[in-house]
Amino acid sequence: MIGFYVKKAFWNGWDNVLTLGLFNLVHVLIASLAFFLPSMLGATSLVLLLCISVGILGLSVWQAVVAFAMRKVADFGTPGIRESLSCISKAWKPGLALGLVLIVIFFSIIVGIPFYLSRGGFLWIVLASLLFWTCLILLLATQYFLPLVARRGGGVGKNAKHALVLVADNPGFSLFLLFYRLATVILSVLMAFLLPGLAGIALGGAEAVKLRLKKYEWLEQNPEADRKNPPWESLLAEEKELLGIRTLKNMIFPWKD
Repeated sequence: MIGFYVKKAFWNGWDNVLTLGLFNLVHVLIASLAFFLPSMLGATSLVLLLCISVGILGLSVWQAVVAFAMRKVADFGTPGIRESLSCISKAWKPGLALGLVLIVIFFSIIVGIPFYLSRGGFLWIVLASLLFWTCLILLLATQYFLPLVARRGGGVGKNAKHALVLVADNPGFSLFLLFYRLATVILSVLMAFLLPGLAGIALGGAEAVKLRLKKYEWLEQNPEADRKNPPWESLLAEEKELLGIRTLKNMIFPWKD
């Protein structure tokens, strides 16, 4: 399943590379205004932290809009800009919720954990450890939150709960997805975050949720089945047929097909 997931995310991203670039351009503009401009103007530490917080909220809201567009890409469609912008009305609330969680994680990592560790002693180490694992679990859950909102609808609380359930039921895949996202970020540095960028991360999340939910649809139809060994070959058959046979050769030399 993981191999096909990476393949599908790559080719769907390649087929919509200009769309990814346009969405990422907005991400870059928000990040530049919130993170780099205050620093260049010599803002104080307090103002800089406030700007970072506002920037995280702004990026999260736009990422929520992108999540709706990437759901369509995961379904082998091509999202229009006007169509995507119309999703703002249903994206801003989950986007702000995600942003607040990311701000909590950010300050927990740069302030909370170092503070506890600096105190010394067994109790403070335990508190630092608990905070670290809480942040990690929340970070893993954020990978599923926006894709779930975009694909299934529903409120913030409902999708937050489902995201935590996905983490608990798929710990290995959730960790893989985290490293996949980190690899995407590293690759994006080389392309000034225009490709694959945060839109590429959103596409990866959309693909992950779509494919992973097939397991639960199968379990609903087969409640007595072994949930640890779903028949991925048959579950992904339709997706593989829709994706078709794609190779690097026909990507570089399409006229040779």
